[in-house]
Amino acid sequence: MANNENIQKPKRSGTGFRSVRWQLVIYDTLLFFGLGALSALICLTKFSSRPTVGAFFISLGALFVPIIVSRFLFGVYKQIWRYGGVQSYLKLCLADASAFILFFVVRVFLPQRTVPIIWIFSLTCLNLLATLFMRMCYRYMYSHYNYNSWFGRFMVFSLKLFTFGKISKELKERSIDDARKIKIAIVGAGNTGVALASELKNTGNSAYTPVLFIDISPEKIGREISGVPIISEAEATKECIDSHKVQELVFALPHLSESEFNRLYNKYYDYGIKIKSYDYPMMQDSAEKRDKGRRIVRDINVEELLFRNQSLVVDKATAEYYKGKTVLITGGGGSIGSELCRRLANMGTSHIVIVDNYENGAYEIQQELLMQYNDALKVSVEIISVCNAEDLDRVFAKYRPEIVLHAAAHKHVPLMEHNCIEAVRNNVFGTLNTVLTSEKYNVARFIMISTDKAVNPTNVMGATKRLCERIVLTHGQNGGNTKFSATRFGNVLGSNGSVIPLFRRQIANGGPVTITDKRIVRYFMTIPEAAQLVLCSGAKANNGELFVLDMGRPVKIIDLATNMIRLSGLVPGTDIDIVETGLRPGEKLYEELLIKNENLQKTDNEKIFIETDAPISAQELEDKLDVLRKALSTGSNDAVREALKETVETFCEPEVVNARAASAAEMAEAEKDRA
Repeated sequence: MANNENIQKPKRSGTGFRSVRWQLVIYDTLLFFGLGALSALICLTKFSSRPTVGAFFISLGALFVPIIVSRFLFGVYKQIWRYGGVQSYLKLCLADASAFILFFVVRVFLPQRTVPIIWIFSLTCLNLLATLFMRMCYRYMYSHYNYNSWFGRFMVFSLKLFTFGKISKELKERSIDDARKIKIAIVGAGNTGVALASELKNTGNSAYTPVLFIDISPEKIGREISGVPIISEAEATKECIDSHKVQELVFALPHLSESEFNRLYNKYYDYGIKIKSYDYPMMQDSAEKRDKGRRIVRDINVEELLFRNQSLVVDKATAEYYKGKTVLITGGGGSIGSELCRRLANMGTSHIVIVDNYENGAYEIQQELLMQYNDALKVSVEIISVCNAEDLDRVFAKYRPEIVLHAAAHKHVPLMEHNCIEAVRNNVFGTLNTVLTSEKYNVARFIMISTDKAVNPTNVMGATKRLCERIVLTHGQNGGNTKFSATRFGNVLGSNGSVIPLFRRQIANGGPVTITDKRIVRYFMTIPEAAQLVLCSGAKANNGELFVLDMGRPVKIIDLATNMIRLSGLVPGTDIDIVETGLRPGEKLYEELLIKNENLQKTDNEKIFIETDAPISAQELEDKLDVLRKALSTGSNDAVREALKETVETFCEPEVVNARAASAAEMAEAEKDRA
């Protein structure tokens, strides 16, 4: 062990009297006595009934002592006034107010008390006003000096004179740094935009400097905020933006509608400048996190790219339902499963059991939760496959979960077309194992996550998920202690296997970006939104419901690819090509709209519906499963595929669905929104 005597303690700098700005003390002293002498002279020459000169200067000294002492006690001379804010000026006012009160104590001991108290009060106020003015001038000069105009150079000269040249080097270095800063125009001169400009102006190491505000308010246009001019949207032409040497444009409009965001983004993108947003990081999508977080200048990301506001819909009743319970999540390390873990932890769930056969994902979400919640949340991880009924039984017996969220599934369409056996074994019989085990251990509620690809499926993955829905709904009719439900929704932005990570990698590698067909349209939802809606629907379940989520408007994949390239600062077709590769096995041109069945029942949440889907009998379900078991025993993918066609009545070839694409409402809606 090292000798403690050899360990040098760090020197403390900037503490005690060394941290006092003595130069400022001298300025304040000169200012006080200068104003005092001037006011005393006026009183002596203008009024016939007046105190003696000696009385004036005795009172002047008696007032100076409380003022200087109070300013030291309140830490006024430890402030760095070039960055002074409201609190700094308030501290100075409180110090001088305290000094005026303290003067009355000192005045008792004065040999002469003939000076009128109104003179003392007037001098105190005048001195405070002059002191504030001096500091404000210094702060303004430091914030707005430059070497590009005569007024800017005058401020540089004044600063050097005021500080006796002490900050000459700093001024020059800062001027060089300012020249290197990225010049931005801020769209929105409201509270958010003003806060951004103020933050950038007062932060010396900021990478940005604001040069323009763009706003639509007639009361603001033509005026300035912190020296930054405000122009109208009509005036914000490319020529105007170029004349101010704007390099980036930042949206500071937190309540901008989807259509306006779309319009403004497209308008300013054509100017050839990068567009960013002043907003919370995307992970801070709950009100609670936003209250604790802060806005930053960040790139616009995929969720905003679709010009679609996330619906954060978890209500108090939903949160109360999951609070204090033990929840088991199969596929808990996946993109949806891990987000479900985060949401449940935020609701106060007491114990989260993560079940997954992929250890890395499960480990990552476990560590994230433990780091954030420590002992306030119990997190367990079991690395097993839902295909193994014995392992499932062991886990359920150990933890006795009250709620099961079944997210485990193989979801990659082309891969499952070539691995039919594994798709059926994992998706269908893995779900069956989890359902039966939940019933055995009297789980209160079982919630399965389904997909829009189960609607008139054209591929193996969709067909297996349709059978999973059948299993869950049929078991919901058993009258046991477990309530069963399934929740169906479409593509999830940024999830494992989605096109977003693929497009990002392709753009990073210089392209091309590949899409299977330029006509393809899909429905998208963000991961947080999908997770919350799943939890909301699960909390509403009575038994045997198939919940359907409103996915909003369809999006053309080519538009998604084009906008992702643009967000990377590149030009589609010039810097990065978009190439068609042809439809993959089992792929549809469009996913059928979920919210179009006239038999859908509404819930109290406008994003959640219940589809009227009559369950099949337990015997019919068992017959279908027997067909699949026999097909699996052959070890033939073709036999399993044929068995799926036999057991899933709505299973059809993709060519049949794609032939109807030209007249499909989903395709027409995507084209209408595009126009």
